[in-house]
Amino acid sequence: MKTIDELLSEGVAGKRVLVRADLNVPLDGTAITDDGRIRAVLPTVKALAEAGARVVVASHLGRPKGAPDPAFSLAPAAARLGELLGTEVAFATDTVGESAGSTVAGLADGRVAVIENLRFNAGETSKDDVERGEFADRLAALADVYVGDGFGAVHRKHASVFDLPARLPHYAGYLIATEVGVLRKLTDDVKRPYVVALGGAKVSDKLAVIDQLLGKADRLLIGGGMAYTFLKAKGHEIGNSLLQEDQIPVVQEYLERAEKNGVELVLPVDTLVSGEFPDMKAKDATHPTTVAADAIPADQQGLDIGPETRKLYASKLADAATVFWNGPMGVFEHPDYAEGTKAVAQALLDSPGFTVVGGGDSAAAVRTLGFDEQAFGHISTGGGASLEYLEGKTLPGLAALED
Repeated sequence: MKTIDELLSEGVAGKRVLVRADLNVPLDGTAITDDGRIRAVLPTVKALAEAGARVVVASHLGRPKGAPDPAFSLAPAAARLGELLGTEVAFATDTVGESAGSTVAGLADGRVAVIENLRFNAGETSKDDVERGEFADRLAALADVYVGDGFGAVHRKHASVFDLPARLPHYAGYLIATEVGVLRKLTDDVKRPYVVALGGAKVSDKLAVIDQLLGKADRLLIGGGMAYTFLKAKGHEIGNSLLQEDQIPVVQEYLERAEKNGVELVLPVDTLVSGEFPDMKAKDATHPTTVAADAIPADQQGLDIGPETRKLYASKLADAATVFWNGPMGVFEHPDYAEGTKAVAQALLDSPGFTVVGGGDSAAAVRTLGFDEQAFGHISTGGGASLEYLEGKTLPGLAALED
């Protein structure tokens, strides 16, 4: 795929360049609680603006149902982008309508605009090729060149991700080039030992990537809510812990395959339990207790890996040459259940190897828990996209950027 550096060498002064970014940031009302994805696209937007392009930034936010919804407006993200750029950023109150047309027409060389949430138009996410194509045509009318830099959306076959690049000269932005380069280090000529730490709530979300990793990783460390399905598959008592019972046969097959392939699949040896799920808003102390992971009381649920598991997982990460981490080890948003996720994050920092935080809740945890982002080898902006890449799937947004 062609990169933004090639575009810049060709000259962009006066050209309208549509940058498909990922400004899908978490909001508390209109307040952005984590601006990591906005900061991730800054290098691309800055480079284009400084070269004299008229930069049109397009993105989705949340899951509005194909119609305008003020709760999902990109206005806060546009304002934050302007703050980070140190310049005024124009904002169009629609996607391809009168406001977008006049806003883009009014851009001077080197200036930046953001158009409203792409998902306010049903054509963006439509499964109908014609409807999606018609929306892509209208987006194409706003630009002379397309730059794909929304890595968090490249696994979606959406108009702005898949159809639009076919209608314009297209290039990969700095973020996508970086993300792809990192993921290749996790799939091609991997330095070993290669250790993967997987967490999160549902084991079903990770089955496909586990299937691939059983032939590639040296160790798999399992935590989070998904660990209890693994523990149940081994015949252990898990109380009221999160369980996907229908996935037990698949998990049992994976446990057998890991042993056959010589992959060390490591499960928690102890866990923090409580009789009820914590109130995430109150953050009151819940006084959890620590029990063996194979003996959770019937009226209790596991909410984080325990202290012995933290030590165990840190030891399994200590000699890693390559580490990929996706998914928290517990309910990290509550202080009583954040220590497991903290321990894994710290183990990545202490590791001498190349460390990748695989986006989503893991990236949010790094920032929420106060770690220095620059100390990690790479923090991905796309959890779902990263997992699908590691699963070996063809990602529509990357395929569309190939020549």
